[in-house]
Amino acid sequence: MTPLRQRFIEDMRVRNYSPRTIERYTALVAQFAAHFGRSPDILGAEEIRTYQVHLVGRGISWSYFNQTVCALRFFYGTTLGRTERVAMIPFAKRPRRLPCVLSPEEVAVLIEAAKAGRERTMIETAYACGLRLEELLRLHVTDIDSSRMVVIVRQGKGRKDRLVPLSPRLLENLRSYWRAQRPRTWLFPNRTQTGPLHAGTIQRGFRHLVTRAGLTKPATMHTLRHSFATHLLEAGVDVLTLQKLLGHTQISTTALYLHLRSDHMRQLPSLLDHLGARTPLREGRA
Repeated sequence: MTPLRQRFIEDMRVRNYSPRTIERYTALVAQFAAHFGRSPDILGAEEIRTYQVHLVGRGISWSYFNQTVCALRFFYGTTLGRTERVAMIPFAKRPRRLPCVLSPEEVAVLIEAAKAGRERTMIETAYACGLRLEELLRLHVTDIDSSRMVVIVRQGKGRKDRLVPLSPRLLENLRSYWRAQRPRTWLFPNRTQTGPLHAGTIQRGFRHLVTRAGLTKPATMHTLRHSFATHLLEAGVDVLTLQKLLGHTQISTTALYLHLRSDHMRQLPSLLDHLGARTPLREGRA
């Protein structure tokens, strides 16, 4: 490892960045340097601009582009102390797209189609607690607090802990799963019990599950979290409570789910249905 990379990693650790973020930012800066075949500390504003144009030309996602921006801004602004370069690394405008949401009936179909045991328990836990995939995989057996009927979500996005309610049905299913699988530390461990399952494995399995369930929506594991939030709002939970359950820093992030509520849509008057019956045109008139 070069001294420059080591310093970059140490700067992120000092600021309490998560291991995943550190790994991601390091890889993105390395890709930037590899594109030009030179060390990033000798690359300037023109190379940064050229690389951003290159990324746009590749058709990469908004999130990938802005992750690269964040990594480069941190590298130049903090590690190299060249704050004048930071202003020259613009973010991409975020597209506003509504996420995929399943109806409660579709969630039930999905759970029923899941294989009994670990797969079904993971789907139920993700939906019932509104977890991100990484949060689900990092759950420990001891994070299920049956005495208080809560699940402890440790070090979620933004390195924050939070509590989510544990339903009696989920607790019963988790106990059945534990008796059958006997996980020791991780609630959903890998084959050797040395760590959690890999996220890619779960995502691939979920795609197969969606097909088996006969769902046509482009659902992913994160769709369960979107569905959790939308269904709670439709059940009457207020936005501030939902913000805490989801672990959002900004209320504006949670407010997105207000646009997904179908119960409010159904209460709106149907303008077309309220139109009077059309009078048939008389024969011979245009």
